[in-house]
Amino acid sequence: MSQESTASESTASSESQSSEWQAKLAEQEQKYKYLYAEFENFKKRAVKERQEIVKFGWENVAGSLLEVLDNFDRAIQHAKPDTDANLISGLKMVAAQFKSTLEKQGVAEIPTLDQTFNPELHEAVGQTPSEKPSGTIVQEHQKGYTLHGRLLRPSRVIISSGPAQSN
Repeated sequence: MSQESTASESTASSESQSSEWQAKLAEQEQKYKYLYAEFENFKKRAVKERQEIVKFGWENVAGSLLEVLDNFDRAIQHAKPDTDANLISGLKMVAAQFKSTLEKQGVAEIPTLDQTFNPELHEAVGQTPSEKPSGTIVQEHQKGYTLHGRLLRPSRVIISSGPAQSN
């Protein structure tokens, strides 16, 4: 009977070892699955971050180039009437090409005139009585731009305070 007893103990012992190993294996499989999923998420996040860097990495340069575009517009607007028409035409062509190049890179002008003031896109620099409803943009001091939908520079505008009050 002692042989039967040791055989049953041995079987019980090996079954308990087997169940321990199965539990450890299951635990390791769970860790592996978790780490694999985490690594896949990391790869996706890294790809997205790289795309963001490519898309928005030149944001500071684009902001600086907008100042150049502003200067072209100012030069055209403030040209004396006796300025050579070919020079003015050339400036307009260069400004249009410059703006087109910026647009191809994702820079878009923010519409302003007759739009409702939006503090996320516009910066109010003044308010004036107008026939237009209160909060409507009536004048633009500086154009605003977005880069792939993200604000690059807000539009500086004057908004309507509504019709003038008559006493």
